[in-house]
Amino acid sequence: MTSYHHDTVVPFNESELSKKQQVAEMFDQVAGRYDFMNRFLSVGIDTSWRKKALKILKKDQPKLMLDVATGTADVAIMARQILHPDKIIGIDISEKMLEIGREKVLKAGLDKHIVLQSGDSEAIKFPDNTFDAVTVAFGVRNFEHLEQGLAEIRRVLKPGCKLIVLEFSKPKIPGIEQFYNFYMGRIAPEMASMVSKNRKAYKYLNDSMMKFPDGNNFVNVLKKVGFQQTSCKRLSLGICSIYCGSK
Repeated sequence: MTSYHHDTVVPFNESELSKKQQVAEMFDQVAGRYDFMNRFLSVGIDTSWRKKALKILKKDQPKLMLDVATGTADVAIMARQILHPDKIIGIDISEKMLEIGREKVLKAGLDKHIVLQSGDSEAIKFPDNTFDAVTVAFGVRNFEHLEQGLAEIRRVLKPGCKLIVLEFSKPKIPGIEQFYNFYMGRIAPEMASMVSKNRKAYKYLNDSMMKFPDGNNFVNVLKKVGFQQTSCKRLSLGICSIYCGSK
């Protein structure tokens, strides 16, 4: 399988751990401030991005969903509220993020519908053709092997069902592009270091985003691993994109 530039971007350059291990460690460190920082750095607009992504699945009426890189369960909870599936399984490699997600699920009274468990996107522990829909919000950029993770997702999807990916992308509009690069490269990490005391996590966010194959490049990766009816919809002047592919 092909390697991509973002595959080699890691949170801690001095560490000898694999990217997957470093990402798990990084999210364990920032888990307590993760939700706040998301709202803070995106000025709250990330919530609307998630809603738009999930509404694509409305006409499909999925009954069993998988949320990969579920983190603190924002998408899983929103999916239950918007789509009303019977069950959503969320997997993540960060146990600290899952702990916070489980608390949120309980508080929302959704523990009968949402199950969060430790899981690796590149080795999903479910049989072929299990899920009616799979979602990944701001997670594919963290895959250690992008094609392997996407191929695993396709394996566990039922034929005819969709993968929805929400991920940061690089705006192309003159002026907006320069401002965004400055904001994400300089301002956001400094703000994050003041609030969360973890500058490296948000520097990694920018570094991995800049090297991620966004737009048509990511659509081509989806096609390469076998997804059909692929699409890319840019949001908010191109700083985020919704990708869709069917098995």
